[in-house]
Amino acid sequence: MMDFIADDALTPAEEARYINAYLPLVHRVVKQLAYQTSSVMDKEDMEQIALMGLLSSLRRYGHPDEQFAAYAVHRIRGAILDELRQLDWRPRRLRQKTHKLNDAIREIARELGKTPNFEDLAARLEISADEYQEYLLLDCAKSMESLDELLGSENYAGALNSRPLEEEVMASRTLRSALASLDEREQLILTLYYQHEMSLKEIALVLEITEARVCQLNKKIAQKIQSFF
Repeated sequence: MMDFIADDALTPAEEARYINAYLPLVHRVVKQLAYQTSSVMDKEDMEQIALMGLLSSLRRYGHPDEQFAAYAVHRIRGAILDELRQLDWRPRRLRQKTHKLNDAIREIARELGKTPNFEDLAARLEISADEYQEYLLLDCAKSMESLDELLGSENYAGALNSRPLEEEVMASRTLRSALASLDEREQLILTLYYQHEMSLKEIALVLEITEARVCQLNKKIAQKIQSFF
């Protein structure tokens, strides 16, 4: 995604009109991220941050065209994620707990030769179903944050814009190769999340799997893509 600087500034009346017209984008992004962030940011605060992201999009882009919606969605999502990072939204206690659980899961996975499910973990660790769901939620949110930074934010585009043309082309090819390495279901998940702006719960319903399984697949997708860079 390329960044834009508006050639002609919008008037306050035009800004108000376009904000109202593109308000559904705000609602969709907030709904999409609410599953991962509701424990640390309420919906009203998230909507205010998203609205500021939309306003910033309009002021940078200028008069919207057919490409504006995709540009605005990335900036709106980015505004929310930036705020979450500033809030240090994974409390230290939970981060430490998650690190320990990650270490234990990796060890059990090596012993079993597969990714352990809750039953496998419950047999080895003192972990409740609620604690396991909390772990999956945090782990999934972290994976989606990483994917957003790579696929859905201006940071990646900005990095490309600062490179020589040869490096920019190579990076684009690398990203295409990374996406091509995903299987059909993994590519569908990315399409549902980034193009259709579905929440993880909605994706789980479409694929007829549990939200926990969507979280596991998201982590796998993030690892596959990141391995190319």
